[in-house]
Amino acid sequence: MDWRRHITVDPAVCHGVACIAGTRIPVSVVLDNLAAGLTPAEILASYPTLPADAIPASIAYAAELARERVVALPI
Repeated sequence: MDWRRHITVDPAVCHGVACIAGTRIPVSVVLDNLAAGLTPAEILASYPTLPADAIPASIAYAAELARERVVALPI
């Protein structure tokens, strides 16, 4: 999963927080919902504009950050 195709950072959108491309949904919202035990289907039902690929992309993004190195985000 190439998360860079699904996650963007734009200072004009949500104050530059990492968001799902084409939405104003922060990656942290997807991860928080997963951490709370929601299924991908429940998350997608709660956020109708969220593409299905956003969930594995968010997990891949979090895994990349957990490697404790600098991650360049596409702007």
